Formats: sequence, structure tokens, C-alpha cells
Amino acid sequence: MKDTLPTGRTALVFESDSGSTRSRWVAGGLAIAIVAWMGSGFIFPSTDTTQNAQPVAAPRAVTVAVQRSIAETVEQVFVAEGQALPDRDTMIRAEISGEISEVLVDKGVDLEAGQIIARFDTASQISDLARAQGEFARAQRESDTAAALLERGVATADRVAQASATLAAAQSGVTLAQEAIGNSEIRAPFAGRLESFDIDFGEYVSAGDSVGRIVDNRSLTIRIQIPQQSLRDIQVGQKADVAFITGAIGSGLVGFVGSSADAATRTFIAEIEVANADGSIPAGISAQLRIITGELTAHFISPAILSLGTDGALGIKTVDSDNRVVFHKVGIVRAQTDGIWVSGLPDDAQIISIGQGFVNDGEIVDPQPDTTAEPASPAPETASQVKDGANGQIIETKPNQESNQ
Repeated sequence: MKDTLPTGRTALVFESDSGSTRSRWVAGGLAIAIVAWMGSGFIFPSTDTTQNAQPVAAPRAVTVAVQRSIAETVEQVFVAEGQALPDRDTMIRAEISGEISEVLVDKGVDLEAGQIIARFDTASQISDLARAQGEFARAQRESDTAAALLERGVATADRVAQASATLAAAQSGVTLAQEAIGNSEIRAPFAGRLESFDIDFGEYVSAGDSVGRIVDNRSLTIRIQIPQQSLRDIQVGQKADVAFITGAIGSGLVGFVGSSADAATRTFIAEIEVANADGSIPAGISAQLRIITGELTAHFISPAILSLGTDGALGIKTVDSDNRVVFHKVGIVRAQTDGIWVSGLPDDAQIISIGQGFVNDGEIVDPQPDTTAEPASPAPETASQVKDGANGQIIETKPNQESNQ
């Protein structure tokens, strides 16, 4: 069949051809099938699969290793470094001027109190004494004559007074001359060791010059600095254990605690008196002091067990009776080479020793006894094992009982 177009051309139409409507029937069939499939859910509803669904299994608790720890009583210790000072240390000075005529000792000897160590040439002092004695004799005669004339009524009382004043001055001159002769001997002011001696025979020495140094170290004073936050823990009369750098050990008592802080360091001076009767411990050496300031209960653990809380606080994770993780903030009481003492835990605690990094506070866990390590036990403590972190400070003054529940 042909149709004529306005342009004069002829369009071909194939409606009468066999198969020309096949595509329409296919499209219609597909549309009917889709509609029937969508409506089948209303006619034949599906069964509820949730009724036959299996329950989801709960997550398995994390297995951790725990160690039982029992709190013990430990001592709080104040540790500081100081210097051993001698009980007495002074310079020996000449009291007169003159030439040294005799040297009796050598540097380094032990002296007794008052022992003569050198003598001056006393020729001039003896001459001065003779002159003073002559003046005294003359003044004595004039005083006696004035008194006799006063009794006869010839002299006046003023003349007698003048004669008496002259006599007193002459007596003073004699005394000074005698003292000069006595001071011609240089003596040790107290018992001690002659640490330095700087004069020789024939040397001229002026009054006031230093000729030597004497040290008495039969009693030592250890001077330390106390931080202001630790001042209340140090009292006069407390016992202190002392370890000297030479290896010698001793003990003493706190004899002085300052009440005014140093303006630059804000620390207070304290002095500990240590006996050294035989003088075997030299003065001036370094010493470490340990002063027991109190007691508290603490646990001895390995530092590897420590954890950090969400706020950055140092703590330890334990397991309670319900197998729940509990984070406890702790304070370090004392540190030793084989472990640390901490406060802030219950007296009887199940500490997580393995796996603490994989569990959080409040989480349920599966605790198992830690069989890989022996229970922590502190080794016998020595002075060298105690570490104070900051010189002159008490590491922990109070147990921290707060815990993060």
C-alpha cells in the first residue's frame, strides 16, 4: 500500500505484511508478565523467614592472664644528696708580728687542743716587757710618794689621782707585754688535723696573717636541701641513714631544719649530725641520705603492668568478682631495680598481667591464672637500689585511693 506525501513522494506502509505486528504482541506480553509478578505478592504472601532465623551468637569474652597481689606495709623514704662538712674548720692566725724562730709540727698531723705548733722570736717582746715593768715601778713610787705627802697635808688629792692613773697605765703596759710573750707561741685552738701549714723558720709574719688551717671531722654535718613540698615531713630528731660515696655507711639525727627558703631555689637547708669518732670518713665528700617519714600499704609489681587511662592517668587494670575490668589510678610509692611499689589498689587485687592493652574499663573478660611468671617479690633493698626520680623529694606522700569505675 502506498500513501502520497505533500511533497509528491510516496510513503510505503507494511501493515498488511505478515509479522508486522509481532513486536507489539511481545511488548504487551512482557508488560502483563511484570504486572502479574508484582501482584503475586498480594495473592500468595511469602512466609516469615524471621520465625525460623537462628539467634546471633554473643561475642566471646577476651581472655586475659591475672596475678593475685596482696598489699604490704612499706616505708615512705625521703632521699637526698648532700655534702659531709666537718664539725669545726678554722684558719689559724698569728696574734703578734715577728720572726718565726721555731716550727714544731708538719702539715697533716693530728693536734691536741692547745698544742704548740710554732714559736716567734721573743727578743723584742722581752725587751718590751722589761721596759713596761720599769715604767710600772716608777709609777708605783710616784703613787706612794703622792699618798704620803697627802697624809702630811703637803700634796693635793688631784696629785694623788694623777699618780694613780699613771700607775694604772703602767700596769696595763706590763699586762700587754706579758700577753705578747704568751702569744709568741702559736697553738692549736682545738683538737683536729692540720690540713695546711704555710710558715717556715725565719719567716716574718704580721699580726692577723693566716698560718694554717685545722679541721675537726670527728663529727660530721651532712647539709641537704629540702623542697618546699617536703618540708613538713622532715623534723628535728628524725633518724637518717647515710651512705657516703666512699662506700662507708652510717647514721645520724636531723639536728637543724631551716625556716626560711632560699630565694633562688625555694628550698630549705637541713643538717644531719653523724658521728665520726675515729675520723675515718673524710670531710667534704658526697653522701646520700634516707629519712623514713612514714608508712603505707602498697603492692609490689613489675612496671610492665602499668597502663594509661583515657585521661592519661597512670594506673593498673584489675578484674573484679564479676569478671569486669576495673581501672585504678595509682601512685608510685618507691622504685627499686627489680620492680616498683604502687598505692591505690585494693588490698587484695587480681591484676591483669597479660592482655591489659586489649581490654577497657568496664569490659567483661575471661580471666585465667598467669602461669608464665612467678609472683613478684622485692629483692632485699640496699641504699643504691632506691631511685627517687628527683633528688630531695618524697616520691609519694599519700596513697591515691581514687579509682576509675
